[in-house]
Amino acid sequence: MTSTSITSNPINNIPSKPQSTLSYADIQNIVADDFEIMDKQVFGSLNSKVQLVMSVSQHVIDAGGKRMRPLITLLCARMFDDVPSEKAMHLAAITEMLHTATLVHDDVIDESGQRRGKPTANATWDNATAVLVGDYLIARAFNLLVGFQSLPLLQIFSDGTCDIAEGEVLQLQHQHNPAATEEDYLRIIDGKTSRLFMMATQGAAILQGKTEYLQALGDFGQHFGNAFQIIDDVLDYSGDSALMGKNLGDDLAEGKPTLPTIKALELLKNSNVKGYDQLRVAVQTGKTPNAEQLIELVRHSGSLDYCKQRALEETKLAQQALATLPDNRYRKGLYQLTELASARLL
Repeated sequence: MTSTSITSNPINNIPSKPQSTLSYADIQNIVADDFEIMDKQVFGSLNSKVQLVMSVSQHVIDAGGKRMRPLITLLCARMFDDVPSEKAMHLAAITEMLHTATLVHDDVIDESGQRRGKPTANATWDNATAVLVGDYLIARAFNLLVGFQSLPLLQIFSDGTCDIAEGEVLQLQHQHNPAATEEDYLRIIDGKTSRLFMMATQGAAILQGKTEYLQALGDFGQHFGNAFQIIDDVLDYSGDSALMGKNLGDDLAEGKPTLPTIKALELLKNSNVKGYDQLRVAVQTGKTPNAEQLIELVRHSGSLDYCKQRALEETKLAQQALATLPDNRYRKGLYQLTELASARLL
């Protein structure tokens, strides 16, 4: 994993600030037919004989987000071979199935009652049901992966799923730890977030027999995933709670070691001892009756400016990785996804 700061920009067409020209729907439309088929396959590929498994699975899949990870798989597949690929659509659906499973488990760990404004599986049923259905989704995903009869593909997904689980455990290990460092944070998000983006890109290359692009796609997935997670964590202190489907400061109340909190503690330790102690105690205890005050403390510490710069650095690294890939509208779609993510900071 790399975390190198950008000192120069070797690609002339990479702007220093996001200048998005397409909406998410526009990018989705680039592979509209593939996406529609894939979206139906996410639930259609499940075949459990247990009705409760199907009911809970449909609940969590229907509550899903924009399907960004499978969209990336479809864009990558078309970038290498611009023809409909049933295998690519199937792999994209499997990727979303795995992502859904991680969200179900996350909601149990975080004791979340809502995700994107809708009741979570654990709130609708119970924790035990949600965990077991999440396990089923992972098991079914690998059951479907076997159908490709590709050991390299299984290797990428099995290694990646282990990394995702380790990232989640590492986050739990550092929960309520005010001494967590930026290095700890990067190790966490490399597993819990970026690894699935890497699987989404590299899986498509293996399917299309374009293994010479695995490194570039891995770099793109990792850096885009890093940027995506840093931006999400910044928005926990500065975003619109209605749009995010959660309250500002939720990560702090849960004691999660996010970069805005880590950097704020580092900056406040030398500039505002009282503020540092307030934030440190909040991280340790998860008690935030003064949440608004703590949010303002983080905002005024300079932490968010630092995090935004780090997110833009990771975005540029992702964009640079794209430069070695085939130049077509599908690569442009991947580029525009990075721009859209960065635009959330403005």
